[in-house]
Amino acid sequence: MKIHDILFIGAGASALMAASHLEGHDVALVDANPKIGAKLLISGGGKCNLTNRFATAENYLGDETFIKPVLSAFDASSTLSFVKKHQLRLEERAHGQIFCANSAKELVSIFGRLTAYCTFYLSTKVTHVEKKEHFVVHTDKGDIYTKKVVVASGGLSYASIGASDIGYKVAEHFGHTLVTPAPALVGLTLQKEQFWMKELSGIALPVTIYVEGKSFSENLLFAHKGISGPSVLSASLYWKKGNITIDFLPHIQSMDTLFKQQSKKQIITALGLPRRLIKAFLDAVGMEDKLLSKLNAHEREILYSLKSYTFAPAGNFGYTKAEVTRGGVCTDEIDPLSFESKLCKDLYFIGEVLDVTGELGGFNFQWAFASASLLTKAIF
Repeated sequence: MKIHDILFIGAGASALMAASHLEGHDVALVDANPKIGAKLLISGGGKCNLTNRFATAENYLGDETFIKPVLSAFDASSTLSFVKKHQLRLEERAHGQIFCANSAKELVSIFGRLTAYCTFYLSTKVTHVEKKEHFVVHTDKGDIYTKKVVVASGGLSYASIGASDIGYKVAEHFGHTLVTPAPALVGLTLQKEQFWMKELSGIALPVTIYVEGKSFSENLLFAHKGISGPSVLSASLYWKKGNITIDFLPHIQSMDTLFKQQSKKQIITALGLPRRLIKAFLDAVGMEDKLLSKLNAHEREILYSLKSYTFAPAGNFGYTKAEVTRGGVCTDEIDPLSFESKLCKDLYFIGEVLDVTGELGGFNFQWAFASASLLTKAIF
């Protein structure tokens, strides 16, 4: 009977990074996909935003005291050193986002070479894990035996590439607490009062969104279902229920000054916003387009609201459109130095399956790589 030293449930970012550092051991990876690195390959438009130069614990939803030491031990520069050592060409974009210069296939190819020594069980679904003398990993293609199990199965986003709840099921089987999973980095749907935004599908513009003490200044994209775009996706990580506030006029410092300087202009031209947006907004509030100098106090207040447009979204676009999953295995029950379960010896959890979720912009892959790196330093 073959007994592996260590088996990873998942062959994505965190599992591949960890397995890349464990040559000399009998390592196996099992994944429902026919190929490794499925999410790496499709993320970032096929170029994979693999890290963020400015990643700190403040960019994550989760227990900061758990997250901070992990990112300090393996930060963005550590990720960059790793990939540069293997001649991966990189491209830096706004806000410290680092992408593969050509294609994510190059990154996955590097991982493929570094894990060539491993045993892969691909197109194989894990159904259950139990611990006897060793771990028995039950799959749809038979049982696999291993001394150690690392759950690196990710979250529930991207069901189209095999995402499943197996990581959560394994955690619960061994007594772990789950922070309720939910879609994150996802578009937001609208209440009836905001349906005027649905008429604007396809328009993108820079905004600042405020939610739960955080602010995000990037593009908002109007969509058929509601609002999306980078600023909305990051804001969705922190929004659960209740209000968000959008500044549609971040380019305007003072509305009072604007009204003085542009008094001879019509609303539709004075604000510097897409004409369709202003028209839809004015129609929604029952106002006509007129000279700024002709506005009464109430009408001025309505226009001022574009600087702090506050409303409660109805919900989100769901897992099919979500980049990641918020929530997961409670980190109180995980050793932050080794990622070993405090409830079951030789059982580990890394990456997105944990209750640690980053903002949009390379933060989640950085977490996957950092948690994997710490695991490899401690597991043997």
